[in-house]
Amino acid sequence: MLPLHSIMVMIAVVLCYFALLFAISRWTGRRATNHTFYRGNKQSPWYLVAIGMVGASISGITFVSVPGMVNSIGMTYLQTCLGFIVGYVVIAFVLLPLYYRLNLTTIYSYLGQRIGQRAYKTGASFFLLSKMTGAAVRFYVVCWILMEVGLGGTDGIAGSKGSDCWLFAIVVVMMTALIWLYTRQGGIKTLVWTDVLQTICLFSALLLIIYKVVDDLGLTMSSAVTAINSSELSRVFVLDDWVSKQYFWKQFLSGAFIAIVMTGLDQDMMQKNLTCRSLRDAQKDMCTYGVAFVPANLLFLSLGVLLVMWFQQQGLSLPAKGDELLPVYVSHTSSIFPLTSYIFMLGMVAAAFSSADSALTALTTSFCVDICGRADDERLRRRVHIGMAAVFVVFIMLFRVLNSTSVIDAIYILCSYTYGPLLGLFAFGLLTKRQTNDHVVPYICVASPIACYLLDMVVGQLTGYRFGYELLMLNGLLTFCGLCLFRRQSL
Repeated sequence: MLPLHSIMVMIAVVLCYFALLFAISRWTGRRATNHTFYRGNKQSPWYLVAIGMVGASISGITFVSVPGMVNSIGMTYLQTCLGFIVGYVVIAFVLLPLYYRLNLTTIYSYLGQRIGQRAYKTGASFFLLSKMTGAAVRFYVVCWILMEVGLGGTDGIAGSKGSDCWLFAIVVVMMTALIWLYTRQGGIKTLVWTDVLQTICLFSALLLIIYKVVDDLGLTMSSAVTAINSSELSRVFVLDDWVSKQYFWKQFLSGAFIAIVMTGLDQDMMQKNLTCRSLRDAQKDMCTYGVAFVPANLLFLSLGVLLVMWFQQQGLSLPAKGDELLPVYVSHTSSIFPLTSYIFMLGMVAAAFSSADSALTALTTSFCVDICGRADDERLRRRVHIGMAAVFVVFIMLFRVLNSTSVIDAIYILCSYTYGPLLGLFAFGLLTKRQTNDHVVPYICVASPIACYLLDMVVGQLTGYRFGYELLMLNGLLTFCGLCLFRRQSL
């Protein structure tokens, strides 16, 4: 546990950081309406959206997970990132023109126009379930890591108890309240600007941590680049083993579909893009963001290689879980150099806030517009926004009570399954001219993930092969086929 004065400094860092966010929210939230909250008055500069999108895509878990990947799969994650670029091009030149032509507030309203109301409500419901669950789990893990590094208040995710539970609840409630406070007026207009600040803070923290690890290793930046390049962990491409989950074409194609589904078909990620002044601006934003994602992840993976070198140099055993690689390093060095923990915390808070604030805003937007159908009701929007914040806290505390990493892993798997039906729904709408039976759409969208789960189990038992990222494509394909089976007359 850090000394009391260090803890006070960390709290002061968070409060100063929040003060900047709140100042931005006061400026952007003046005379805000529902149109401001949902669509930013369609006045967002594309380059600000692009910068902010990079930070919004990196959650607190990403901040620690991507560096931890190198110990098990090297830098092969970059194959997926290269696929992302293809996915973002598809979003820019296929999905964005559709969204702008229809002048959508939420992207799921397209399903209502193209397929029917049940498809519309089903798509929005899948998004609400997946986003609330996924965002809450990510925020839960971030709060745990901050307590572990800063306060020494837990003994692993499944080990905290007693007074730590109350401390954890206070941290969760306070951080969620801060997010609600600076997003309640300006909504998405505020987030376009705060995400820029958070992206700058996040990558400043990342670069400073890399500099610190390089210094601890006794290297210069140029020699560190050479060391990373010569490391066996720096392998990027796997072209000789098609059974491997890291096989290039599996990773590349999966990356393209992951980008299309988890960005292009996700209200949270698309809402900022729909605030740009024109389609052309939104396309420039998306393409810029897509290309920037590769060097951003290269930095995280390079940090992972450097951290492995540091553990070997110190004669320390590598953590059992890759996610613990960076937190353990910070814990070891913070007693000698407390600034490391402050920088780490700033990066984690920036990543957590940029991910959670956009999720909370998108959840509010989708519930008011898609589920309630009352886009102009400002009183409803305010109530739903605070209600979503409260549900967010409940979900996080529920995960804390469950106290099981296996449950958290299962929830992440569940979230990955829920995007498949969205892929199938949009693919049916875009690639066919047929009309399906709208009444059976909810059943098809529920049956497809279940079928994928059973198929994965059977194939795994019979052949030993387990699906990886390609499961998303299979899920979408089953949904698409189900919709085609129940198709009606031509439009």
